[in-house]
Amino acid sequence: MLALVTGASSGIGLQYATQLARDYRTDLLLVSNQQEELNQVATDLAAQYAVKTIPLYADLSKQDAAEQLHQYCKDNNLVVDILINNAGVFFFNPYCETSMKRIDLMLNLHMITVAKLTRLFGEDMINRQLTAEEQTQKICRKPRRKGYILNMSSMSAWMAMPGIQTYNATKAFIYNFSKSLWYEFRPKGVNITVMAPGAVDTALFGLAPNLRRLAVNLTVSIPPERLVKRALKKLFRGKKADTPGFLNWLATPLLKHTPDWLVFLAIKFVGKFQK
Repeated sequence: MLALVTGASSGIGLQYATQLARDYRTDLLLVSNQQEELNQVATDLAAQYAVKTIPLYADLSKQDAAEQLHQYCKDNNLVVDILINNAGVFFFNPYCETSMKRIDLMLNLHMITVAKLTRLFGEDMINRQLTAEEQTQKICRKPRRKGYILNMSSMSAWMAMPGIQTYNATKAFIYNFSKSLWYEFRPKGVNITVMAPGAVDTALFGLAPNLRRLAVNLTVSIPPERLVKRALKKLFRGKKADTPGFLNWLATPLLKHTPDWLVFLAIKFVGKFQK
């Protein structure tokens, strides 16, 4: 099997690439705009897990990035069984202080490219005919399907939060887009899963180590390794959507009704993340 992972050179994308190679022995088409890091990741994973890795440098924020990536696969006879739409960016800024270039980047990367990649590779998967050998293969104790697509959303999809207004709106698109397609794709042999995690335990938010440990223990935050392990299990078991962490799952409906005073209070604490 071949897995296409976007944003594969670091962070959560690197975890997807690593665990797919290590735990599922899939070959990898790794896509990123960090060329040096990407080449190193491809070399390391190939050597460590004896899988085929193909590094492909690409800027997925371009309008025609999805078409170019799909054409690359056709030209090189690459059949993608697993598509991981992971590439993304995050920044905190008042909307009218955000450059048009940055707005374009986020809209294209989170929505246009994700929608197009899902369309192009989703159609390929639907039209595939599994061989007799492939039909007997199992993933997570279930018969293999024609293809798998995993899209990364966020709990922020339910938040009306100034400063991340573009980010949370694009994540809401990904979430509803993916859940809708689950009903279309699943009867045709393709599973699509959307993950909507809360905080991921990285240095992004600048929390002290003890606070990071507390957040993980409360299941408010999740380590990247655990997030990816859970996401891949949900994907291969046919889960439509998932939000890790009991408290996060419990809080999700409440986010839609956050009182205005609490939003204004939050603004005062997140201003330090402006870039």
